[in-house]
Amino acid sequence: MAAPTPAQQFTKLPSSTKILVLAFMLGLFGVGYYMLLHSPVTEEIQNAQSARTQLQTQLDAAKDLQERFLRLREETEARKIVDQQNIRILPANAEIAGMLGELNRIAEISGLTIRSVQPNAESAENFYFRIPVNLKITGRYHEIAKFFYNVSRLPRAINMENIELSQPKVDGENVTLDVSVLATTFRRKDA
Repeated sequence: MAAPTPAQQFTKLPSSTKILVLAFMLGLFGVGYYMLLHSPVTEEIQNAQSARTQLQTQLDAAKDLQERFLRLREETEARKIVDQQNIRILPANAEIAGMLGELNRIAEISGLTIRSVQPNAESAENFYFRIPVNLKITGRYHEIAKFFYNVSRLPRAINMENIELSQPKVDGENVTLDVSVLATTFRRKDA
């Protein structure tokens, strides 16, 4: 008689032994599954979640830096515009020729004649230099008023001081006046 096969031997075992063998086999498969498949995948998931958290933190920090950069760039652009306006009002150089050119242009537009221009020495103040220029102008009263109004609208700071009206001359219906005025402009002190 031939030796019984393992399957025949298994069928002859009592049911409780069969259940124990089955439970042992299922436990062995469960441990194998957990050790070979589940545990590495779980570890990869945890590593990926940790990496995601780090990347999200880095992304948030980068977004904060970007917002800060954009805010600073806007502030810088706004400051550049203000600085350009301030440079027009109070330049770093005297630029007397430019100022006199503007005054001459405004005088011509207003219908005045500039008879003399006499620049004076500049004087130092706390934060700026005063640059006075004596002007002698001839024209009608309304032309003179128009000249002073147009000078007040220039971007550069120019004060018209010590205005003296003299020598009225009647010419038909028009009265011509001689005007002596001290036009003072300013420049910044170098930092």
